[in-house]
Amino acid sequence: MKVKDFDFYLPEELIAQHPLEKRDESRLMVVDKNSGNIEHRIFKNIIDYLNEGDCLVLNNTRVLPARLIGEKEGTGGKMEFLLLKRIDVNTWETLVKPGKRAKIGARFIFGGGELKAEVKEIGEDGSRIVQFEYEGVFEEVLDRLGEMPLPPYITETLEDKERYQTVYSKEAGSAAAPTAGLHFTEELLTKIKDKGIKLAFVTLHVGLGTFRPVKVDTIEEHHMHSEYYTMSKETAEIINETKEKGGRVIAVGTTSCRTLETIANEEGRVREQSGWTSIFMYPGYKFKIVDALITNFHLPESTLIMLVSAFSSREIIMKAYEEAVKEKYRFFSFGDAMFLK
Repeated sequence: MKVKDFDFYLPEELIAQHPLEKRDESRLMVVDKNSGNIEHRIFKNIIDYLNEGDCLVLNNTRVLPARLIGEKEGTGGKMEFLLLKRIDVNTWETLVKPGKRAKIGARFIFGGGELKAEVKEIGEDGSRIVQFEYEGVFEEVLDRLGEMPLPPYITETLEDKERYQTVYSKEAGSAAAPTAGLHFTEELLTKIKDKGIKLAFVTLHVGLGTFRPVKVDTIEEHHMHSEYYTMSKETAEIINETKEKGGRVIAVGTTSCRTLETIANEEGRVREQSGWTSIFMYPGYKFKIVDALITNFHLPESTLIMLVSAFSSREIIMKAYEEAVKEKYRFFSFGDAMFLK
């Protein structure tokens, strides 16, 4: 299957540059994954499509303020570091700009010396393995000095860092937000629980591979990035019980979906587990456990639009995206939502 089969025309003005004032006031396109029938609603109306006995699976990862602006020791040259993956307590895989200044042994300072870094290795892909030096707790230092690593297509400054976190974010470790969850408010989640719908939480730390373009011509040649996930015993029990009683397992976002499909066995059951996943879902993939999916509108030719197409069909999804453009839906991280049922 060709990557270009997942291309579509997207006017630049439809790329959402900032979140709406109220999270659950974004638009919601409801799509029947089998017939392609489309309804236009507001996100808080999602409750109308959830039934007692269903289970929402949400990714409770928390985005690290992973962009650090510093300078090279000795020269004072300005540098930008983006934390990608923690290797051990003080060592991270990072992207560094400008890379030519970040040779092995080069040292950098941030926050007037509150945080220091030394390049230890250079990866094949140009990433740098960096060791940090600091006093106290790294996460607290990062909170003070770091900025939110907003996706490259968002050019406006984010005033409130919490708007790039879900209201249920808990486990720090992501380089990007699981954006389908950004539409939920505490009040909406309470109403959903009161209706008899279970909430189950998984953790998948989203990497920047999410934004990397697919650079091959055919989908089958693409190699997915790997991301770390965790599912607790309690979550596994909620999900298995939902299945046994005939309820639907509804993934909130492609990250929850990838976690569930990684862990599920052929009978559609899950267990307590953690590890790395590089699962790649595109048309032809047979879903084992996910019955419905809440997601945002994704980039042309991205692995995410391929996953959504696998859940429905390429024809239905491309038609829905064409409708979204026509109806001026807001796209990407701070954009509107789709419910595939």
